Order: sequence, then structure tokens, then C-alpha cells
Amino acid sequence: MRLSDFHFDLPEHLIAHHPLTERRASRLLHLEGPSGQVEHRRFVDLLELLRPGDLMVFNNTRVIPARLYGRKETGGQLEILVERVLDAQRVMAHVRASKSPKVGSRIITEGGAVAVMVARHDALFELAFDEDVLALLERVGHMPLPPYIERADEPADRERYQTVYAQKAGAVAAPTAGLHFDQDMLQAITDMGVERAEVTLHVGAGTFQPVRVERIEDHQMHSEWLEVSEAVVEAVKACKARGGRVIAVGTTSVRSLETAARDGELKPFSGDTDIFIYPGRPFNVVDALVTNFHLPESTLLMLVSAFAGYAQTMAAYRAAVAEQYRFFSYGDAMFITRNPAATGPEDAA
Repeated sequence: MRLSDFHFDLPEHLIAHHPLTERRASRLLHLEGPSGQVEHRRFVDLLELLRPGDLMVFNNTRVIPARLYGRKETGGQLEILVERVLDAQRVMAHVRASKSPKVGSRIITEGGAVAVMVARHDALFELAFDEDVLALLERVGHMPLPPYIERADEPADRERYQTVYAQKAGAVAAPTAGLHFDQDMLQAITDMGVERAEVTLHVGAGTFQPVRVERIEDHQMHSEWLEVSEAVVEAVKACKARGGRVIAVGTTSVRSLETAARDGELKPFSGDTDIFIYPGRPFNVVDALVTNFHLPESTLLMLVSAFAGYAQTMAAYRAAVAEQYRFFSYGDAMFITRNPAATGPEDAA
């Protein structure tokens, strides 16, 4: 499969740079995977597409204000984007500066904290701070808005670039499918007899890295930490036993569940994953998916194509562009049912 197979033309004005006033006010494109049928709806119509006995799986990661500004002890300005928190005072981070800091050099950040560059690991820098790093980020850090949102973060992003059910701090990008849910909608889902479960996947900045190989099978995915608990495994088993559907909220929930079921059986899992799902890869757990619209040529678009079928997915994206849907993190959503006969671009001619 070629990277160019997953290209589509997106007018700049369809990229959502700000969230809507109400979380649930977004639109919803319903894609029936097996048939490719598309319906244009509102996000609140999701309640009509769910069934009692279904299980919705949410990613409860919490976005940290992971962007810090500072300067080298020698005076040069720099920017730190935390990729992963290692412990109370150490992180792995991207550092943007005119010259990369050397081992042992000191960085003075906003808020007066000092970080020492301990080691370099390929593109990432291991930094050790002189105070609790999560507390520092909460105090002076900036929300790490995606690179395609071409504005500085604003105070409102602290709340809106975060799901209402976020619990476990560690992500540097939001699991954006969850941004559409408010507490009233979550309660309505429970009231209609739909079960809920939560996994954790700390989304890394690598989610925005472009695929740089033309043959997508050669792409090496970035690594992210996740946890699928025994309680989630039991909830999925109970759902399947009663004939319900496992509905993943977001591609991160898909990646969590399918990582934990890589050998065909869902088991508790805690650790790193670099799972890359593209057309031809099987799905062992997930039956339906709530997701946002993804970037052209991205691994997330490839995952959706594997789930719904390449031809069905690309046709749905063309329909979304024609109907002026809002794209990416602060944009509109899709509800997709899995196509068990999904095929890739080689069969779409």
C-alpha cells in the first residue's frame, strides 16, 4: 500500500481552530461500514444509534499542560514539549532551540524551575527538574495544541482540550473523540442501558508525526503507554456474551483493546504499544467506533480504513468535505460500524 493512497484534499477553512460553544453541538457522520452508507446527523443523535447492552470504552487519560518555555543558562531561548513523564521529576521531552542542549547543561523555565539535561535518546531529551514536574506544568505549562491549530493556547483550552471524564495525567494530546461528550450525555447513555468501561492510553506527540515512507508497511509506529484492566476484560466478555457491541470511543481506545488482544484473546495489559493498524489487519474486539476526522496520509486514517474499508472510508471523507464538516481535534465526529469484509486500496480500483 502506498502513502499516497491515503491522501485527500482538505480546504484550509475546514480545519477547526476553536471548539464549539457546546461539546455536543458538533455534527456526526454515520458510516455503516458493510454497506458504505453515509448519514449526516448531529452528535446527540448518537443516542439513537446505540443499543441497550452495548459497551462503550473510553480513554480516561488526562492531558497535561506539557509545553514549557524557558532559556538555556547561556541565554538562548527554547521550548520544551514533554512527551512522557518518567517519575516525579524526570521527563522525556522534545526540545526546540537554536542549538540542542548538551548533557549536563541547565535550563531555566518559566516559573523559575531548573532542569538538567541528563541524556539524549534519539529525538528525545531526558530532563531532570528540581521540583515536581506535574505541579510545575499545572502552574506555568501551556496546553499542547496540535500543530495544525495555528494559534497560541488560551485559558479556555485547559478545559476544552480535555474530556469531562479525564482522570489519569500523562497525555500530551487529547483523545479527541471524547471531547464531544458532556456529563448529561454520559448520563443519558447510562440511562438507556449502555455499559461504560475505561482504558488508559497516554497519547504522545508522535501521534502528529507524518508517515515518511511511501510503502506504509515500512512505517515504524511511535510507542505509547496504555493499560487495559481485568475489569475491562470482564466487561467486554459480558458484552459479547449478551450480544452487545463493543464501541470504542476514539482510535486510542481501539489501539488499547486491540493491543491487549493481539494474540486473538483479550487479556489485561499494561505497558507500551506500537501497534499499527492498517487495511488487512484484523480486529479482535471492537465492533463500532466513535472518532473524529483525521489528517490526510495519517496512521489514524489508515486505522479507520482498516475498520470500515478503504473505499468506504475515502468516500465518506469526500462526503464530509463536500458537506463542510469541521476537521481534526476540535472538529466534528463519525460513528462507524465495522466492516467484516473490509478491503484495502488495492481492491478499490
